[in-house]
Amino acid sequence: MYLRPANTAAHCALWALIRDGLRNRDLPAPDALDEDIDYQASWAHPDLVLGQICNLPYRAQFRDRVTLVAAMDYDLPGCAPGYYNSVFIVNRDSHLSDLRHLRGRRMAASALLSQSGYGAAQQWGADQGFVFASPLITGSHAASIKAVATGAADFASIDAQTWWMAQQDDPLTGQVRVIGTTPASPCMTLITRKEQNPAPYLAAVTDAIAALPETHRQMLGLRGVVALPPAAYDIALPPDP
Repeated sequence: MYLRPANTAAHCALWALIRDGLRNRDLPAPDALDEDIDYQASWAHPDLVLGQICNLPYRAQFRDRVTLVAAMDYDLPGCAPGYYNSVFIVNRDSHLSDLRHLRGRRMAASALLSQSGYGAAQQWGADQGFVFASPLITGSHAASIKAVATGAADFASIDAQTWWMAQQDDPLTGQVRVIGTTPASPCMTLITRKEQNPAPYLAAVTDAIAALPETHRQMLGLRGVVALPPAAYDIALPPDP
């Protein structure tokens, strides 16, 4: 989910370690990551070895169709291990400075089935007693940042890990500013196909992260993985816009 040109080598190195760990545990694993398959198709694939899923599509569509392995831990500020949140961004020149000012404003959302780009913001709004209506669907966090930077939307909710990466290579982040954060929820979560024992997958991933060279670990911002209880995913689905 976080593959970018700058960190491709680090992701590939991590996969090579996971792959070898799975094979050492008599589990099949492909030589390389599949960078072309549609993510929805990958999660539903009957031969899925390992995938990374956002908790909203997991809760909404895949909970009974896959095996939960563990949540990624990127050591994000204000988040417990295995959790993440999103940052609310507005245009650098916007007068908006308080999250309460977002009520009635135009939201840019990466996708309706994105927890970080849509669900977390609606969760925050629900806690305040309202919903964000008629969001501008952009297709990606990068496009949402652009929408706020160019004035096409008043604000957006950006995955905190994506925001950390974007600040390193997306100049448009200089055109926006953060005014707050959403509630935290389970971070990007590793899954495999249905009716598998998650233990050897978790062990292979844990060992791989421990063996990953420090330069790659820093590039990914990855601290580890956490096997969260299934109840951690018992979060109400966001409302339709």
